[in-house]
Amino acid sequence: MSALLEVAGLRKRFGAIVVADDVTFSLESGQCLGMIGPNGAGKSSVFNLIAGTIAADGGTIRFEGRDLGRVPAHLRARRGIVRAFQIPQPFPHLTVYENVLAAASFGAGRSGAAAATATLEVLNAMGLAAKSGTLAGRLPLLDRKRLELAKAVASCAKVLLLDEIAAGLTEPEVEELVALVRSLKTSHGIIWIEHIPHALRAVADRIMVLHFGKNVLDGPPADVMTSRLVREIYMGFRADDIA
Repeated sequence: MSALLEVAGLRKRFGAIVVADDVTFSLESGQCLGMIGPNGAGKSSVFNLIAGTIAADGGTIRFEGRDLGRVPAHLRARRGIVRAFQIPQPFPHLTVYENVLAAASFGAGRSGAAAATATLEVLNAMGLAAKSGTLAGRLPLLDRKRLELAKAVASCAKVLLLDEIAAGLTEPEVEELVALVRSLKTSHGIIWIEHIPHALRAVADRIMVLHFGKNVLDGPPADVMTSRLVREIYMGFRADDIA
């Protein structure tokens, strides 16, 4: 049986800049893959390639066993590949409920009572039910992050692409967000780009390291985070210098 998402030999360059160099990995439902690497390593570009907002130069992306090579971004989202961004951008003059209802209606293709029921279920799951009538533009940052996740879930996501969603939060808020992402892992495949190591360690089953567009390491979080290669990439040490 094939994995939920399979990426093989993915390649992309912009002139002399290589952002994906033979990137290969797979993701199962119920699994979280953490993705780390220095700024410019190609992490967001890999997300763009998976989501279909930029076209690959080579390689394949298969979702539920089907090749996505010619599938445009909006249809990939409709099939279940949904992204949540570092800087939430809700409709600020709509309520929390209306924002999630829009995702349930236009993202997932529901209508009427089915859309309304799905919206209420997602609001409860994301801890936003008490703020359903609040204008999205008035939410504090953590709740805007919750809303960003809620919109993705309401869109019937099967794979969640989380792009530094913990950025800007306080430590207690990060802990709340980690608990929320962990709860989502039971019913989704998750790829999470994040610069907060302990957040990834708490949720990820594996962590993949990108460097100059190439996945140079993929393994259990504890092994990856303590590896000589990661210390070399992030801190500038040569592997030979590290005891």
